[in-house]
Amino acid sequence: MTLAVWPEQLPPPEQSGYAIQHVSPLQRTEMVSGRARQRKVYTSVPSMVAVQFFCTELQAQVFELFFRYGITDGADWFLCQLKTPLGLKPYECRFNGIYEGPVLTTFNKWTFSGTLEIRERQTLTSNELFDMQGVIDSEIFDITMNQKWPLA
Repeated sequence: MTLAVWPEQLPPPEQSGYAIQHVSPLQRTEMVSGRARQRKVYTSVPSMVAVQFFCTELQAQVFELFFRYGITDGADWFLCQLKTPLGLKPYECRFNGIYEGPVLTTFNKWTFSGTLEIRERQTLTSNELFDMQGVIDSEIFDITMNQKWPLA
C-alpha cells in the first residue's frame, strides 16, 4: 500500500509552537521503599509533534479535503516534510485525532493546529553514530596529539 503525500499546495508547519515530544519506551514501577524500577518495554516508540498551519482560503479547502479523503479523516499514515534535529526530511506520520480549526486569523487567512504522530523516533542509527564519533572526537584527538602527547 502506498502512502499519501502531503500536498505540495499546502504550507509546511509554522515554527511558532512547533515542538517534538517523544513517547517514553520505559515502564516505571514505584516501590514502597521509595525506590523505583524501570525497564525498557518498547524498542520502537513514536514522537508527537505539535503543528500549526497558516493557510490561504484555497489552501484551507485543500487541507480539509486532504484530511477527509486523502488520509481518511486523519486515520491513515502519510509522508510529510518535517524539521527535526536530523534536518528537513519526509517522515511517516498521521494526525493524532482531529485538528483544531479552521480559525480565521486575518482577512482570508486560516489557521489549523493539531498533533502529528511520527511513526519512528528521529535518531541516528548505531552505524551512523559510530561513523560520527570520529568527527565528534576529532577536536579532543587533535588537542591530545598536538599538546599533550609530546612529553619531551
